Amino acid sequence: MLHTDVAPGVHRLAHADVNVYLIEDEDGVTVVDTGLPATAGRIQDAVARIGRRPDDVRAIVLTHAHFDHVGSAQRLRERWRVPVWAHRDEKFLAAHPYRYQHERARLLYPVRYPACIPVLARMTVAGALWVRGIDDVKIFHSAEPLDLPGRPVPLHTPGHTYGHCALHLPDRDTVIVGDAIVTLDPYTGRHGPQIVSGAATADSETALASLSAIAGTGATHVLVGHGEPWHAGAASAVEQAVLAGPS
Repeated sequence: MLHTDVAPGVHRLAHADVNVYLIEDEDGVTVVDTGLPATAGRIQDAVARIGRRPDDVRAIVLTHAHFDHVGSAQRLRERWRVPVWAHRDEKFLAAHPYRYQHERARLLYPVRYPACIPVLARMTVAGALWVRGIDDVKIFHSAEPLDLPGRPVPLHTPGHTYGHCALHLPDRDTVIVGDAIVTLDPYTGRHGPQIVSGAATADSETALASLSAIAGTGATHVLVGHGEPWHAGAASAVEQAVLAGPS
């Protein structure tokens, strides 16, 4: 489902409990994350629905390269002939999106947290088990604005993955946080600001420490990788995520 203007000039496409964001300005569109394989057509439709053409898309930027964020990147790159950007520490994972580090075994999560079963089922139907990697990402450096629509500023927020980055949009009072903070944990089904459980987080202690960079933006609008956006400010989202702690 497409939700327009969830922040100034930023649109949210929600599919299979994964969020994709479209940042637009007069120069075109930046796509942030690409969901799962079945999301590709929906992203193309979303671009059309905001009144843009395929050649208005300038690039895809990955907050990180887990399978549910890189899922459509290769297909869209081939169709649009645009670069896919990521932090240098995501390069290997982008090519091998299932070979990610995590603290806890995943198999028992559906038993312990049955609320996650519908979420994981929707992700599976959308192609979670059949993601193609991408081995030619362009590398960005944190803290340097990208010369792309919206001028997003990458903030290195390691922990969920080691190259995870949030994207700050200072002139829009917005930060796109990827999975550094979620308001729905796919592995537990829990709602509210939190880090993702150890089933898919490389280092929860580091992930919690990285949240200070997000709080430091002072942004009002916090756009997450899973769940509903948080419009009560980055500081309060971080505070709740720290209180929730690891799982």
